Amino acid sequence: MADNADHPSSPASMATVVEAIARRAGEIALRHFRSLATLPVERKGHLDLVTNADREVEEYLIASLREAFPQDGFFGEEGGEIAGRSGRIWVLDPIDGTFNFVRGSHNWAVSIGLYEDHQPIFGAVYAPARDLMVTGGVTSEARINGNPVPKLPEFDVSRASTGVGLHPSLATEDRLNLLRFIFDELNINFRCCGSSTLSLIEIATGETDGYVALYDSTWDVMAGLAILASLGVSHTIDWKKVNLQDKLRFACGSDAYLARLRPLLEAA
Repeated sequence: MADNADHPSSPASMATVVEAIARRAGEIALRHFRSLATLPVERKGHLDLVTNADREVEEYLIASLREAFPQDGFFGEEGGEIAGRSGRIWVLDPIDGTFNFVRGSHNWAVSIGLYEDHQPIFGAVYAPARDLMVTGGVTSEARINGNPVPKLPEFDVSRASTGVGLHPSLATEDRLNLLRFIFDELNINFRCCGSSTLSLIEIATGETDGYVALYDSTWDVMAGLAILASLGVSHTIDWKKVNLQDKLRFACGSDAYLARLRPLLEAA
């Protein structure tokens, strides 16, 4: 096993440290978010404004996590990639849901996921505009704003809902095939909140039964999948066959939910 001497001594202490870092990163992002609200409409979509916010938040995350966990590696959306010695990698999305961020929606979040032994093991997701902090992992109880997450509801197709993630680069036919399957085969409701991270958190809060995504990145989902693992939620990713640079086609949810999606997943 890798040398963990520099790691906090327990999952609880690690969660406390990472939650504090996520909150500070969220404060940085929120400052940029509020400054966007003061700009004229024609400037709100300017790529540099979002890129600067992403970069500043990621730089803070890496610096703070390196101080707390100096043996670990890092992999971030904005290009922050640092090799470590412990075998653990912090996978970071500084602002997931950047389109929402620019448009003034509150559905965006800072995502911090920990990857070890070919699986997500811990996650912290902070949506500062919603004052929402969610943490959890394979050895850490899932919590929302410090409170244990209630038991998830059973899958009931008569009132079921699924989250959907469709990357902008995805072919139109692939998008249509997914929506046709949801409408015609599943016959259930769907929602697309514009943030993969928060789509996963909607499962934890009971707002949806699952999530199906075509072309998500690993930094989009690393934290959320670790949190969902502590709630008994399954997914279809074989992490042993995935590089962190890969794009993902997968679904996650209860076994009953995934069974209903199996024909779509096999076709994809």
